[in-house]
Amino acid sequence: MGTEENGERAGSGTQEAGMPGPASSPAELERLQQVLAEAEERARSHREQYLRAVAELDNVRKRAQRDIEAANRYGLEKFAAELLPVRDSLELAVQSADQAQADARSLKQGQQATLQLLARALERLGVTPINPVGEAFDPDRHEAMMAQESATAKPGTVLQVVQTGYELNGRVIRPARVVVAKS
Repeated sequence: MGTEENGERAGSGTQEAGMPGPASSPAELERLQQVLAEAEERARSHREQYLRAVAELDNVRKRAQRDIEAANRYGLEKFAAELLPVRDSLELAVQSADQAQADARSLKQGQQATLQLLARALERLGVTPINPVGEAFDPDRHEAMMAQESATAKPGTVLQVVQTGYELNGRVIRPARVVVAKS
């Protein structure tokens, strides 16, 4: 009776959990083994997918980190390459300064050419000047140096630019210093 009692207890416990009791047919047992094998295969497949996803995420993180490091290291490369002709022009101006002492006009022309080289280099890099003469004063883009009475300009408009401001791709990197009209 002890074995039957144990069998009944074991059977009743497994039957409650949806498992077959000791009186299950071989066909039912085979079907359950097949279901178990399929579930184990799905679990294996899901684990492999999970491991691949984790590895891919790790690769993306490492790639992003390398890209950030490269951007920090080489981000100024384009800027430096654009400014090298300006440096070359200034070197030539210094070398020929002895000859140009007698000719102030050629010295001025050299300075203007160098300034144009610098302006083109900055423009190619996305740096544009802020020249707000006649525009309404904008504290996000302008810095008021003083206010001046004007009979011709509306109050709050820019009369004069004291120092040119600059934007980099639409973002102010230095506000224009201006004189603003007051009533």
